Amino acid sequence: MATDPGLRRLALRTLLAAFPGTEAPEWAAALLAEGLAGHTLFGTNIADPAQVGRLTAELRTVRRDALIAIDEEGGDVTRMAHRVGSPYPGNAALGTVDDPQLTHSVYAAIGTDLADAGITLDLAPTVDVNTADDNPVIGTRSFGADPSLVARHTSAAIEGLQSTGVAACAKHFPGHGATTADSHLELPTVDAELEVLRDRDLPPFAAAVAAGTQAIMTAHIRVPALTGAGPATFSHAALTELLRGEYGFRGAVITDALEMKGAAQAAGGIGEAAVLALAAGADLLCIGARVSLDLVELVAAEIVAGLGDGRLTLSRLEDAAARTAALTAWTQRPVTPLRHDAGLGYTAARRAVRVEGSLVDFADPLVVQLQSGHSIAEGRVPWGLRPHLNGTEQVWVGAAETNAETLIEQAGSRPIVVVGRHTHRALASRALIETLAARHNVAVVEMGWPASWRPVGARAFVTTYGASHASGRAAAEALGLTAIS
Repeated sequence: MATDPGLRRLALRTLLAAFPGTEAPEWAAALLAEGLAGHTLFGTNIADPAQVGRLTAELRTVRRDALIAIDEEGGDVTRMAHRVGSPYPGNAALGTVDDPQLTHSVYAAIGTDLADAGITLDLAPTVDVNTADDNPVIGTRSFGADPSLVARHTSAAIEGLQSTGVAACAKHFPGHGATTADSHLELPTVDAELEVLRDRDLPPFAAAVAAGTQAIMTAHIRVPALTGAGPATFSHAALTELLRGEYGFRGAVITDALEMKGAAQAAGGIGEAAVLALAAGADLLCIGARVSLDLVELVAAEIVAGLGDGRLTLSRLEDAAARTAALTAWTQRPVTPLRHDAGLGYTAARRAVRVEGSLVDFADPLVVQLQSGHSIAEGRVPWGLRPHLNGTEQVWVGAAETNAETLIEQAGSRPIVVVGRHTHRALASRALIETLAARHNVAVVEMGWPASWRPVGARAFVTTYGASHASGRAAAEALGLTAIS
């Protein structure tokens, strides 16, 4: 049966699609002309800022008010700077400095960069309270583990970003910080009562609403006391009763990517997930990164089918489209962003570096960078000290395959600086560092989420609270290893 064209157009108004490559394919532009809300840009769409500007300008020749979204958090999650790493520290570094004006300034700078490139919706900031040291997907994307600290930086980030005319999207409601699983790969469970959420996870979202955030993103997490057996993305109790009813949010509710297993597997498919999310109270559906014309048509057709079989009401779909239109209209207001100091992010990253112990006698070390995985949210973004070193020798090793004696022989009389990310999570990395520290002059640089673990015998422990390009330079400077400019 053919899909009703009017209902198809209405369904398209609730969808954020995506496309491959640095130029928009014909179908991506055609969908905009037919009513699609907009597209999300990923690293595969980006070569450099000038190219992004040309791409967004091309899309706007089709429809001037098309939403162009991106995940630009600074720190470890960057799309604009995915080839080299972000020039801004991430949230954990900003929370460590705990200067809300600095957070406001950094997010205003990020917003200015995005506005200059023609991007109107930033799927940031992450406002989860990271209470699980082993959280595999939030970590340094969070301002911290204290709800009040996260709340005040949430307000600053949103106000700074939106001062540039770029809409903010606080994520991931009702809070992904207590999880030890990645919702890209499975459906995590947070087994906490609602009162715990109100005290621990929800204060930053209340702050986001008060700060006027234009959007809030749902989490594909299960909280049995709130969402029952399914994720928050499909929960009327979470999105309509709690977020809209209790917290008074009137902006657009955006889903995390529906292709993620925390949503698609829970629903039985991306199309089914779209219907469930809309019925629960979501307004704008992020399909994901791997999107084709056929997939968009499948999702739109499933939404229309949901109207026919009672899974979704027409009034709810119309309400979602209206909220998305209101978000789009907000992004069309004339705003002149203030210019910012080009070195702002590097200055902020320096302020976040913390040194425990002494870095005396660490001139001309052997730098040992430990191989580290990455989450799907982060992607493969370069990190570490190498781009900033003044000729200092560096080796890149896998801890499980490396013998400490080999590194000690290579270092000779030189000290060793070990650079890692989330080192406390990897037994092999911890064992290698402690073996080195027992026999040699060793300093450790931690560029991930710092836990309580400290290597016995290490002379110094340096934390950057993130692995951005800015944080890598700040660490190299603290060690005295940067070239003199």
